[in-house]
Amino acid sequence: MQWPDWLWSRSPKGADDKQREAPAQDEPPYRLAGSWEKNMNQTDWSHYTSPQAITASVVTTAATLVLIRLYKTYLRRIPSVDYLKPGLFRRRSLYGYVTSVGDGDNFHLFHTPGGRWLGWGWLPRRRVANMKKLKGKTISVRLAGVDAPELAHFGKPAQPYGQEALNWLRSSLLHRYVRAYPYRRDQYDRVVCTVSQRRWLFFKTDVGYQMLQHGLATVYEAKMYSEFGGKEEQYRAAEARAKERKIGMWQEPGLLGKMLGRQKSVESPREYKTRMAALEKNAKTGHAK
Repeated sequence: MQWPDWLWSRSPKGADDKQREAPAQDEPPYRLAGSWEKNMNQTDWSHYTSPQAITASVVTTAATLVLIRLYKTYLRRIPSVDYLKPGLFRRRSLYGYVTSVGDGDNFHLFHTPGGRWLGWGWLPRRRVANMKKLKGKTISVRLAGVDAPELAHFGKPAQPYGQEALNWLRSSLLHRYVRAYPYRRDQYDRVVCTVSQRRWLFFKTDVGYQMLQHGLATVYEAKMYSEFGGKEEQYRAAEARAKERKIGMWQEPGLLGKMLGRQKSVESPREYKTRMAALEKNAKTGHAK
């Protein structure tokens, strides 16, 4: 009977231990670094520091920041004048839906960023006409560069053509979409804006300019909060043409108008306000005496 060779072979002392410690040449790499369990719990940072991983991270972060900036600048709705930042004036426009017209030269605007492209006016939850409790969610807008005749309020009498100016503005803007170009905030927390309205798809009309053409307003004459958006000469020319044509508030009073006390000389809204302020001052002085 032949005995196995290993029984007769002799190795130097400690050779078996060295052989067990020395890895084989064809042994897998994970056996060289340690046990299988140990390698499973280690993190291979080379995957995160590769050029491809760094590039993907930078592109993703940049795209996220751009989208956030885009939303905050163009897509976030501005609920009221208190949310208008100074950086918006003279740089951006506000597209919105006119919810009410309170006077011949001001109205309330519900901001609808993105317009119809983002569903305003046709998606169920974005139909402004069906919304309730709009109080506190609109921006008060004052037409820039024009001054309409005053209505009766606070015990003061109405000016001629004050109601006509209000009716015209309501018929032109109420429950319609307009674009407003803001310039500043006035003393009554209104935003002074040039307002345009799209007609026949491609054409835009300047609402203030149209009021001057129809003789329903004068060029704004007050020194404070006067803004024209670079259209002062155009506005003054429109007012001059309305005077020449004697239309609107510039027309000669008829027999009925004369019976009602209307004079030939037209009192502008600025002159009316100055006269009313003088009367109030005299009345207070008289009471004080």
